Amino acid sequence: MIELQDVGELRDPIVIAAFEGWNDAGECASAVVKHLATMWKAEVVAAVDPEDYYDFQVNRPQVVNVDGRRTVRWPTTRVLLARDTPVGRDVLLVHGIEPSVRWRTFALDLLSYLLDQGSELVVVLGGLLADVPHTRPIPVSLTTEDDSLLASGEDVERSSYEGPTGIVGVLTEEARQHELPALSCWAAVPHYAGGAPSPKASLALLGQIEELLDCVLDDSAIQEAARAWERGVDELAASDEEVADYVRQLEEAQDTADLPEASGDAIAKEFERYLRRRDDSG
Repeated sequence: MIELQDVGELRDPIVIAAFEGWNDAGECASAVVKHLATMWKAEVVAAVDPEDYYDFQVNRPQVVNVDGRRTVRWPTTRVLLARDTPVGRDVLLVHGIEPSVRWRTFALDLLSYLLDQGSELVVVLGGLLADVPHTRPIPVSLTTEDDSLLASGEDVERSSYEGPTGIVGVLTEEARQHELPALSCWAAVPHYAGGAPSPKASLALLGQIEELLDCVLDDSAIQEAARAWERGVDELAASDEEVADYVRQLEEAQDTADLPEASGDAIAKEFERYLRRRDDSG
C-alpha cells in the first residue's frame, strides 16, 4: 500500500468499499462510492501499487489531460478520506478495480492499511444481475458472518450463497479472520436492463447506507437519474412485446412473493427515512 499522506488519528472510522468489474453490475456500487466521495469532498490518502496486482493488457492505463499536461493514469485501488460527514465519524472510501492477480495478498495489503487506521466496520457494496422488474423497488440484501452484527437487530442475515466469488467476497473473509466486522450490501439489477449506469440500483444502495449509519444523505442527483433511467426502460418495454410480457411476469412473481408484513416493513422504513430528512432540513 502506498500512503500518499499522513491522515493522523481518525474519529471512529468506518469503511465503505466498491470495486468495478464482476462485483458491480450496472456499475451501481462504484457509482455510490464516487457519489459519496464528491459529496463529502473526500481526498485520496493511499493507493495500491498497480504493478503488484493488475494486468495492464486487461485494465489499460489511460492518457489524461491534467492542467493542460498529458499524463498517464494507472488502474488501481485508492483509499479516500472523508471527514466531518453526516455519519458523525470519519469515513474511508475504497474505490478500485477488481485485481487481476494475487487476490489474497491484495486483500491483506488493503486490510492491513484499514486496520492501521483504526477502522471499526467495513461495508462492501456490490451489484448482481437478477430476475427482478425495473418497475418495483430494487431489492437489496444485507449479509454478514459477524455474530455481533447478526445480533444487532438490523435486517442482516448470514449469507447462504455458495459459488464463485469476487474480490469483495475475499475482502470480507479476510476481515472476518482479522476480527474486523464486515457487511456485504448487494443490489439486484434487472438483467434485461443491466448495462451501465444503473442509478435506481445505486439509489437503493444509498438508501441502505442511510439506514445502516442512521444519517441523511443527499441523493437528489441520483434520484433524478433513476427516474430518467426508469422512463427509458419503460420505453424499451413498450417497444417490444416480448420484453413487456417478461416484465409483467416478473412484477406478478415479485408481488406474489412480497408478503403483506414485508410491504408494511417497507412502508415503515420509508416513513422513518422521510422523518429523518424532515428533521435534517428543519
